[in-house]
Amino acid sequence: MPVTTLSPLRSSIAAMAGLAIIAGGLAVPVSARAQSNGPASVADLAAPLMDAVVNISTSQSVKAEGKGPTPPKIPEGSPFQEFFKDYFDNQKPDNGGKVSSLGSGFVIDPAGYVVTNNHVIEGADDIEVIFPNGNKLKAKLVGTDTKTDLSVLKVEPKAPLKAVKFGDSRAMRIGDWVMAVGNPFGLGGSLSVGVVSARGRNINAGPYDNFIQTDAAINKGNSGGPLFNMKGEVIGINTAIISPSGGSIGIGFSVPTELAQNIVQQLIEFGETRRGWLGVRVQPVTDDIAASLGMDAARGALISGVVKGGPVENGPIQPGDVVLTFDGKDIHEMRDLPRVVAESPVGKEVDVVVLRDGKEQTVKVKLGQLQDSAEEQQPGAGSDDAMPDDGEMAEPNENGKDQPEQQQPSEEREAPQTVLGMNLVALTAELRTEKGIAESVEGVLVANVEPGSVAEQKGVKPGDVIVEVGQDFMEVPGDVLVRVNGLKSAGRKNAHMMVADAQGNLRFVAVPLE
Repeated sequence: MPVTTLSPLRSSIAAMAGLAIIAGGLAVPVSARAQSNGPASVADLAAPLMDAVVNISTSQSVKAEGKGPTPPKIPEGSPFQEFFKDYFDNQKPDNGGKVSSLGSGFVIDPAGYVVTNNHVIEGADDIEVIFPNGNKLKAKLVGTDTKTDLSVLKVEPKAPLKAVKFGDSRAMRIGDWVMAVGNPFGLGGSLSVGVVSARGRNINAGPYDNFIQTDAAINKGNSGGPLFNMKGEVIGINTAIISPSGGSIGIGFSVPTELAQNIVQQLIEFGETRRGWLGVRVQPVTDDIAASLGMDAARGALISGVVKGGPVENGPIQPGDVVLTFDGKDIHEMRDLPRVVAESPVGKEVDVVVLRDGKEQTVKVKLGQLQDSAEEQQPGAGSDDAMPDDGEMAEPNENGKDQPEQQQPSEEREAPQTVLGMNLVALTAELRTEKGIAESVEGVLVANVEPGSVAEQKGVKPGDVIVEVGQDFMEVPGDVLVRVNGLKSAGRKNAHMMVADAQGNLRFVAVPLE
C-alpha cells in the first residue's frame, strides 16, 4: 500500500499550527501525540542489571545410531549409477559428536552462583557461562530441582561478579510493568518490556505450578533469564512460552521468586531440595462437595487418604477432612496444599485448620521430608498426591448425623448383593489371595460392575474394595445395601464411598443414588 507524504511547505504550515504530520496527509494535535507515548524509558534501570545476566552454553556428547546413509536404488545401467556408488562408498558412518545449545541465566551472588533452568543444562557434559563483556567461565552444577525446572551453577571468577537480588513476587499485581532479559535465539543479550498478565498460572509443567504470566517478549534462548520488576529486583525466572511457531506471541511464564528463592537457597546450601511432607492424598473440593458440607464456596483440599508411615498416620488429619488453612496460609484450591507444604521447613510443627463433621477445628502437625526416590513417588507411598475428582460428597441431614439403618440377620448381611450396579461379595482370605489384595485392606469386594451403571461411570472397577459408605465402615455386602438404602431414605443425592484398590490406595467416590 503506497504511503502518501506531505510536501515541505505543508509540513511547515502544519507545524506552525501545532500539528504533527503523519502518513496520508492527516494531522493530529501535538498534545494528543504526547499522550500516546509509551511508558518512561527503562534504560537507566536496565544498565546496571545487564552485566549480571549471562548466556549459558552447553555441549553434550552423542553417539551415532545406524550405519550411515543408505544409497538409493538406481536401475542397472543408469548413467548416475557410478556417481551414487562413488559418493556413498566414500561416506563413513558418523561416530558421533557434540550438540550444543544456548540459554540464559543470572548471577545471584558475587562469589559466582548462577541461576538458570534445569532444561537449559540437563544432560550437558560441559557448561560454560558467557558474560556480556565476552568473558567465559566453566561452570559446575551445584544442584537442580526438576519439579520447578530450576538449577544453580557455580563459576570461579577472579574478581567479584555483578549480581542481582531477589524481590517479592507476591507484591506483583496484574498490570505491573516487568522487564525480561536474556539471550533469545542465541543472538546475545536482549531486553523486552511488558506487564504481568496473570498470576498463579497452572500450565501442568509440574506439581508446584504457580507461574507469573507476562506479555514481555520471551523467545527460545530466554529460558533461565530473569524477569525484573521496576525496582531492578528479580521476581521471576523465565521458563516457558505458549507459541505455535516457537516465537513470542505474548504468552510467557516465569517461576515466581516466592517459590524459587527458597529452592535456590537450598540448592546452594545442601545441593538438593528439602521439602516438607505431610503424607496425604488430596482431591478437589467441587461446588457440589462444598454445598453438601454447608460451605459458602468451594475452597480447600479434600484429604482422600493418609500415607502409611507418613507424618500424620493415625494422627491429627483424617481421610474426609477438608484442609482450609495451612500454617496461616489459605488453601484456595487443591493444588495449593502440596505447594504450601513443600515450601514449609522439614520438622516444623504447624497449625492446620480442617473442616471435619461440619465444624472447623485446628490441629497441629509436624512435617516430614519429601523424598524424591522412585519408591517414595509411587502412588500411595510418597508425595501429597492429587487424586482425580470423583464427584459429590454425601449431604448431611438436618442434625448433621446419619439416620440409623435397620439391621439384617447375619446370614443376609454376608450374602452377595447388587448395589448401584456393583456386584458385592465378602472379602474372604481365599479371594484376598486370588485378587492379590493387601492385608491392610479391609471392606467389601467389588466382584463385578455392570456396564453403563452409575458405579462404572464413577470409575469403580472389579477388584476394588468398598471401605466406607457415608463415613461408616463396611464389613460385609449387606452393610453396603443397608447403608445405601438408609441414605436414600434420608433424601441423600449421593452415596459417598471410600474405595481402596488392591494395594490399599484410597479415593473418595460419590455415586448418585437412583
